[in-house]
Amino acid sequence: MKKIGILHGQERTFPQAFVERVNSKNIEGITAESVSIDKVMQGEPTEYAVIFDRISQDIPFYRAYLKNAAICGTAVINNPFWWSADEKFFNNCLATKIGVPVPKTVILPSRDLPDDTTEKSFSNLAYPLDWESIFGYTGFPTYMKPFAGGGWKNVYKLNSIEEFFDKHAETGQLVMMLQEEIIFTEYYRCYCIGGKYVRIMPYEPRNPHHLRYVADFSPSPERLKEMEDIVLRINKYLGYDFNTVELAIRDGVPYAIDFCNPAPDADRNSVGEENFAWVVETAANYAIEKALAHVDNADNLTWGEYIKRSALKQALYP
Repeated sequence: MKKIGILHGQERTFPQAFVERVNSKNIEGITAESVSIDKVMQGEPTEYAVIFDRISQDIPFYRAYLKNAAICGTAVINNPFWWSADEKFFNNCLATKIGVPVPKTVILPSRDLPDDTTEKSFSNLAYPLDWESIFGYTGFPTYMKPFAGGGWKNVYKLNSIEEFFDKHAETGQLVMMLQEEIIFTEYYRCYCIGGKYVRIMPYEPRNPHHLRYVADFSPSPERLKEMEDIVLRINKYLGYDFNTVELAIRDGVPYAIDFCNPAPDADRNSVGEENFAWVVETAANYAIEKALAHVDNADNLTWGEYIKRSALKQALYP
C-alpha cells in the first residue's frame, strides 16, 4: 500500500477535496489521508510514500519532520531541503541568469540588529549604504517587501526617499527587498504542478482579496505560450512540484513579479470553482504519479536544474 498524506494547518477546502479526489479514483494500492504525527524519531520512516506539504513554512517542527521523512524515502511535495534554502531575492538573481525578465531589485540589511548581535557583528557592512545608487536603480514609486516573506505581509508602496526611511523604520529585524514598480496592463497568476502542468489565471492584485481572481484579461495564444514557457523555465530551475508564478505585462513583456510560492492559495472561496477544480484534480493526479513511482529507501524528492547542474559541475545556465 502506498499512502499519500497531506500536511496542513487551518486550511480546509483544498486538503479535504484533495484527499477525497485521490481516494475517489480507486487506484489499487493508493490511499490518501490527512497526515497524523504522534512521534518523530531520528532516522525512522513515516508510513507515507508521499506527503503534500501545505504548512511547514510556518511551523519549524513540521519542517524537521519532513526532512526526516525525506531522508527515509518519502516523496515530499515540495522538497523541504530546497524550500529551507530558497527565498525571493535569490529567485530574482536566478531569473536574471535564465532569461526571465524581473523588476530591478536590491536587498537591504534589517533596520534593527538581529538578536545576539552588535554593531561589531557588521564590520563588513558599509554604512550609510550607497542610497543614491540604490534609489537611482529602483526609482520611485518602489515596493518594499520581505526577502523571504509571503501572503502580502509587510509590503509597502513607497513614493519618496523620505517615505522609504519612515517605513523602513517599522520593519524591525526583517530583511527587506526594494523593488522597481512594474506598471502593468495585465496580470496573471500561474499554477505550476509537477513542473509540467500549468494553469494561467487572470488576476487583479489591486482588487480586494476575495475579488482578485475576478479579471477579464484575454491573452492571445502567443502570449499564453510565452507565459507558459516562462513558468516552466522557472520551476524547472527551482525544482518545485507545486508553485505559483505571478506575471505582470508591461509594454508587452511578461515580468516575473513573485515566483516563490510553494504553498500558494488554493482555497475554493478565493480562487473560484473552476480554478479550484483544476488544482485539486491536477494535484491529486500528480501525487498519485509520485506514489506509483516511489522507490523504497531512495531519494524520491524533486531537485531543480540549478542544484542538479551544480552537483554535476556543469554550466549552471543555458
